[in-house]
Amino acid sequence: MSLNTRRHLLRSSRTLLGAGAAALAVNPSYANTSFAAADLQRAHTLLLSRPCIDAHAHPGRSFMVGMQLDSELSKIIQPGGFEAERISGMTQSGVDSVLAAIVADVQVLGFSGEGIVSVRDFAEGEAFTDFQRQLAHFTKVFSETPVSQAFTVQDILDAHINRVPSFMLASEGGDFIEDKLDRLAFAYEHGIRSITPLHYRVNGFGDIQTAAPVHNGLTALGRRVIREMNHLGILIDVSHASEATVNGILDTSSKPVMLSHSHIAGKIQSARFVSLSLAQRVTQNGGVIGAWPAGIGATTLTDFVDRIIELVDTVGSAHVAIGTDMDANYRPVLTQYSDFIALTAGLIAKGITETDIAAILGGNMIRILEQNQA
Repeated sequence: MSLNTRRHLLRSSRTLLGAGAAALAVNPSYANTSFAAADLQRAHTLLLSRPCIDAHAHPGRSFMVGMQLDSELSKIIQPGGFEAERISGMTQSGVDSVLAAIVADVQVLGFSGEGIVSVRDFAEGEAFTDFQRQLAHFTKVFSETPVSQAFTVQDILDAHINRVPSFMLASEGGDFIEDKLDRLAFAYEHGIRSITPLHYRVNGFGDIQTAAPVHNGLTALGRRVIREMNHLGILIDVSHASEATVNGILDTSSKPVMLSHSHIAGKIQSARFVSLSLAQRVTQNGGVIGAWPAGIGATTLTDFVDRIIELVDTVGSAHVAIGTDMDANYRPVLTQYSDFIALTAGLIAKGITETDIAAILGGNMIRILEQNQA
């Protein structure tokens, strides 16, 4: 964390620390939770006084707007375009910024059983065209709703100070890149600051968690993509990649990486969870794991609080963030941004210090974004 960032955080704490009580008083909808009123009050004050960042989400289900009607997902998933609702929740609760993700392989996805799979290949140029469709929709969101676009950490900090929520754009999947590395520069110029190289489609970069291996890890093209992301200042999100692929990314990347929405396999097993050894390797050089409120072995928000604490106990509070996967999650136990007040109250009730909570809610994301800025 830079000296300027520390000064900014101190200034924001002095400015907003007293605002929590008043804000909670005029917005009492959190009073009907199972958490103590004093903890809810303290939680809201903390959220308003320190930056809070969602490491991975699809607020308003933007990726569905303008989607081809014959796609498999559009027949099943509810339409998008309700970003304003999510932005309002961010303002009320004190969530300052979201890494709002395009879904790069969405046009070729469908379902098999309860799982998402790639059901066909992309047509020539289709992936890049669809990437541009989603970028264009975000441009409309920025012009028509009270949310700013964040390009840098300073933009996120300014959003926090000014109480104007921000989206920092990300891409879940690098399919739009194909073998044309100049498209990474195009993405960066349009504000993309994090990319998950692989999603639910095995592409030319490596293998995924939820399908049989094709490449047996990161490919030569994948290594070129990782190096170019490092060069440009794009944060690498290793979610959805197979363990062998993640290890290849870690061998290649010169900067810390993020696992934005996952958990460590243990009592609960899931193809989307990672091994303890991989989690430790992701975090050993400053990487961050986003706690994921999916309904896999969790049915309540309290279960998610326990999941966060399990991550903290395993990899340390300096390496944990929150990645909600909002509006594209599996049976989510956190469904709206107002839930962040109860979530924070739950961490307080479990004895997590305010310093550690502030790191989990935003401080760790600020650090890793700064480390990746070109």
